[in-house]
Amino acid sequence: MPVIDRQTPTAETVSPSVDPMRDYYRLQRTLLLLSLSLTGIIFICVWTAYSLDTALNYLIGAIVGIVYLKLLARDVAQLGLVHKRMGNRGMGLFVILIVVASQWQKMHVLPAFLGFLTYKAAIIAYMLKSVLTPESEPRY
Repeated sequence: MPVIDRQTPTAETVSPSVDPMRDYYRLQRTLLLLSLSLTGIIFICVWTAYSLDTALNYLIGAIVGIVYLKLLARDVAQLGLVHKRMGNRGMGLFVILIVVASQWQKMHVLPAFLGFLTYKAAIIAYMLKSVLTPESEPRY
């Protein structure tokens, strides 16, 4: 009987229906929807607790954060295909957000910055859900 090395995948161990990019696009869609949901919930809470002006500052930052997440996801999807540095455009968006927030009288830096970080809260929430409720077998 031949010895099979379990470290390298073989035709018997890898299903042809496994598509890592499909899983990546599912993760990308989940993070986007979670970011949008958190943005809506937090926007309403900030509007209720503070003011519409502060809530709109938060919303502007959250929208920039979601655009940053989309740009980063596009860079990750092209990883290995195109040789370029990742995240430059997105970081430029963040810098523009902070400069505009600090120079424009009606905009406040802190709510805009915290809005930008909403996508990170979505990533943490997804990670906690994945860790606390692991699936019995992978979905493909």
